[in-house]
Amino acid sequence: MSNETNEKRCLLAEKCTLAGGAQCTNQCGAYIACHGRSGEGGRVGAAGLPRDYRLVTLKNSPARADQAEVYRAIDAYVATFERQFEDGAARIKSLYLVSESPGTGKTTTASAILNEWLKVHYIGSLQRDRQAEQRPAYFLDVNNWQTDYNNFNRPKVPDAIAEPAAKRYYTAMEHAKHAPMAILDDIGVRDCSDGFRADLHAIINHRVTNAKPTIYTSNLPIVYVDPKGKPKIATLMPYDLIDVFGEKRLADRMRDQCAVLSFAGESKRGRR
Repeated sequence: MSNETNEKRCLLAEKCTLAGGAQCTNQCGAYIACHGRSGEGGRVGAAGLPRDYRLVTLKNSPARADQAEVYRAIDAYVATFERQFEDGAARIKSLYLVSESPGTGKTTTASAILNEWLKVHYIGSLQRDRQAEQRPAYFLDVNNWQTDYNNFNRPKVPDAIAEPAAKRYYTAMEHAKHAPMAILDDIGVRDCSDGFRADLHAIINHRVTNAKPTIYTSNLPIVYVDPKGKPKIATLMPYDLIDVFGEKRLADRMRDQCAVLSFAGESKRGRR
């Protein structure tokens, strides 16, 4: 098989009968639609996924072997994505991917789910003679987003830093609110200002209200339950999302129509 084909560089390769053949080049219309002529654009580029995750699928995900039970549930979940084309179909639920330890594959898995959504959306749109959306899904790294917020709200920040940061911040906010599918990666931010918290509230509230499926990843439970039934003491007990958001209402809204999947094990970062 020729090394000049795009079989290993195209998200659609698993579904494409032409993958690896003479037509599997940068001139392929489907490749351009998903990746752009340069390989850095198209719908995959518009989704904002970090480069390392742009070709991760449920089939090739390195987290699949370690999280077999979680992936069985996700395989069934992804099978519901066809509902996006059905008027009056049951709502596609959201997912909350959580583990106490970082590095267990939550972000990798969330990215794989987003890529499966992109594939279903693009191929399904073609099959129904529809124009696929230019940004069917969006990945928001909440920590990086908070960094941009801080960069234009600190005193005496040079305009050359503050203005681009503000533009990135508000552009990302709009994409995260309106994309049909979104990842909110590392949702359990701490030490955030009231203004940043309000903007995060606005994204989540808009998505829940408009029944847009969202994949959340976090090291924090949505609600912490003390197994011994003792009152929670902030200095001794883990944080949960109520601590982060400062209220119970939004955490409750997130839990509505949202399945929680717990990732087991310790961090695998640096071991693969």
